[in-house]
Amino acid sequence: MNDDIIDVVVIGGGGAGLAAAVSAAESGASVLLFESETELGGSTQLSAGLFTAAGTSVQRGLGIEDSAEKFFQHYMDLNHWVLTPGLVRAFCENAGPTLEWLIGLGVEIPARESSNAHMPGLCQAGVEDVWRGHVPKDQGYGLVQTLDRARRTHGVEAVLGTRVQKLLVEGGRVVGVVADDIEVRAHAVVVASGGFAQNRDLLEQYYPYPLRAGESLFVVAAPGSRGDHFRFGEQVDSSIAGTDWGLTMPTAYFQRYHHWQAGFPPKSRVYVNKSGRRFMDEDASYAVSGGLMDRQDGPVWVIFDEKARTGLPSGYTDWDADRIAEEADAGRTLRADSIPELADLIGVPADALVTTIDRWNTRLPNGNDPDFLRHRTLANKGSTSNPDPVTEGPFYAARMLPAELVCTHAGLEINPNAEVLDTLGNVVPGLYAAGEAGAGILGLRYVGGGNAVANAVTMGRIAGLNAARWAASGAAPRAALGVAGV
Repeated sequence: MNDDIIDVVVIGGGGAGLAAAVSAAESGASVLLFESETELGGSTQLSAGLFTAAGTSVQRGLGIEDSAEKFFQHYMDLNHWVLTPGLVRAFCENAGPTLEWLIGLGVEIPARESSNAHMPGLCQAGVEDVWRGHVPKDQGYGLVQTLDRARRTHGVEAVLGTRVQKLLVEGGRVVGVVADDIEVRAHAVVVASGGFAQNRDLLEQYYPYPLRAGESLFVVAAPGSRGDHFRFGEQVDSSIAGTDWGLTMPTAYFQRYHHWQAGFPPKSRVYVNKSGRRFMDEDASYAVSGGLMDRQDGPVWVIFDEKARTGLPSGYTDWDADRIAEEADAGRTLRADSIPELADLIGVPADALVTTIDRWNTRLPNGNDPDFLRHRTLANKGSTSNPDPVTEGPFYAARMLPAELVCTHAGLEINPNAEVLDTLGNVVPGLYAAGEAGAGILGLRYVGGGNAVANAVTMGRIAGLNAARWAASGAAPRAALGVAGV
């Protein structure tokens, strides 16, 4: 190949971009990575690093039998089969091998049960039939550091603080990029620039759902999540997949940070709808909890008592005893001396709310929830004690709603090789995409903790390997499907 031409240019230095860069370099390609921010990591570095995968050594170490086929079936069923089966199958088949690749690079995931997304091991990530949530040591930061160490080992240069302006396209073929007004020619380009959670105009166009939260909306995606992939896609008439899909997690109206800063609501809490009735497991996975709230015809309230408020651990920004008192003093969190009075304040039938709280008090504090099975969810989260009854006034009610925007799912449509497709369904030669920028895997339903990270790293690896093959041969790897067996 011409020495003046880079084999693979990667746009974005988050989990997808780093995986693509390392994989391409492992294949012998020369790689140059551009990152718009002043440090690598993107949203992956801000995450818990949870990675969902099937048929892994971690699962086998715990005696758990699982397979990519079971993962695929569950994934498609949860997403109502609206996703392209071939693409999702490629992801499910390659997520496990990609996790083993990460472990080989130095990511530590012990074969032990984990009760939460911050305890290294295997946890229940969503609503899966088999536990698939792999929690790495040192969270997303540790995962990024491992990938970055591999990047440096393979001599991949990362150009920081440089936002790629556009693709170089000649004869319908992508042949490089323009950055800082300088043309950088390449045999292949991988777009891994993240999502668009930080761009309100793009949210209005491609994912308006979280904007319904109004002033309660807060974004935890990385600052670089500005939707640059759409700009690149326009140059090649890319097909767009995933419109109106994303992950917006349920939170209290006053929350402004992700839970490791915000803290958690009290264990002894009850969610009720406008009828004053409980309608869900309060600890249901965010894979489904937002949808359960959306189905309610009116506001959703979290009810708790004074003992629950004062029992909140200190040091958190939002779910803190003093913060709740301040919200109540300001009249934003509602407070009353009795449940009937609280019902009047939130506009629900008093007899219904009293019945709901009485029923809850006779069940979960005794370790059983026959209606919503929350006792099982608590056990899977490592809870060793039952919730206290909600009996000590004053009582509190706060609005709960989907308001924490985590990731967006609309992006450049890709095939199982992570090649970008145009509006006719044809491959755009020389262009690959992964992570939030490469759409079609993150779908109608977020499968659970680790869905986005697994998608980013798995498809980033596939994109990097296939981009390197393209650079080496000058032809797309038509016979290859992902990295299965590598």
